[in-house]
Amino acid sequence: MNKISYTRGGGLLEGFLARKRASKANSFIGDKFKIGKVLDIGCGYYPYFLLSTNIKNKYGIDPAVKENLLKDRKLKLIKDEVGNKKLPFKNDFFEVVTMLAVFEHIDESRITFVLSEVRRILKRGGIFIVTTPAPWSDKLLHLMAIFNLVSKEEIYEHKHNENRETIEKKLLETGFQKNKIKSGFFEFGLNMWFVSEK
Repeated sequence: MNKISYTRGGGLLEGFLARKRASKANSFIGDKFKIGKVLDIGCGYYPYFLLSTNIKNKYGIDPAVKENLLKDRKLKLIKDEVGNKKLPFKNDFFEVVTMLAVFEHIDESRITFVLSEVRRILKRGGIFIVTTPAPWSDKLLHLMAIFNLVSKEEIYEHKHNENRETIEKKLLETGFQKNKIKSGFFEFGLNMWFVSEK
């Protein structure tokens, strides 16, 4: 049996961490979204979250994805970069949009654009779920990469480590409302989560 590669590069804990992120995201998705549509931005080479969620219509976008990798599955995978152009979806298209361990990979000058695009394609009442490393975990992640516990390719590509307040401010700047943004920490405080309702 072939070993599943959850991300680019290696890392003994990559599968475990992908499962933890997927579990956290799924914990926010209520039954009312199960028959809707979900987009996972930065779904990766192997779209673990999409395969683990019960939402009926699944879409993933990532430059590393193989569009025909899971052609027998009921999901649409799009090989494309995020951040340089509009997302290829109509306004108000998705009930759920996720960005799991992706925020930190987006160039800081493009974050506002990407968040605006997420809000545009999200239906009213839909939710946007983000997970990203907490700023104080950066040194630990780089150390873990040295020992091949996490993917060097992924960690060395991090462009920034925003704190909770800064990320919430960026969500507000792109039209999400303060009373509809929730956030917290998981994995012993090493990662942050955000859920924003449109």
